[in-house]
Amino acid sequence: MLDKPLFLLLAEYNQWMNSKIYDVCSELPEDELRLDRGAFFGSIYLTLNHITYGDLAFMSRFTENPPQVPELGAELFSTFSELKSARSSLDIRLVDWVSTLEDSWLDQVQTYKSKVDGKVRSVSRRFLIMHMFNHQTHHRGQVTTLLSQLNLDVGSTDIPFMPQFTTE
Repeated sequence: MLDKPLFLLLAEYNQWMNSKIYDVCSELPEDELRLDRGAFFGSIYLTLNHITYGDLAFMSRFTENPPQVPELGAELFSTFSELKSARSSLDIRLVDWVSTLEDSWLDQVQTYKSKVDGKVRSVSRRFLIMHMFNHQTHHRGQVTTLLSQLNLDVGSTDIPFMPQFTTE
């Protein structure tokens, strides 16, 4: 079931994976992060920017904080260091927010206007939260591929490899 314990696990997974990816990306100079590598968003940097943008857009819909987000494709920060810091803060915020969710709120439908196509949609909040986490994973996979092409390894990306599941 799409419920709070699952969403909390996914928020923690998101935080864990982002920490790993941003640590590896920190080994690269800014120009390497911004180099167009033929990915959907071009560079590693712009792909990470898009993931953060998506999370901010969802949080804006869910919490009205931020009250608005820029247009799709906007570069949110001027440096990787700023993006990394904002990402870390956003990941903490996501975990904290998910821990406050209640079934009565989750059971409601969220109506919003998409920045992608301008259409208004009404979708179960449970499905939208699941989509937010799926969106993160999808684009992080693109980043790990780009890093792998540079012979940089983020390690395991599997949920069972999260520290909380290690018994030894």
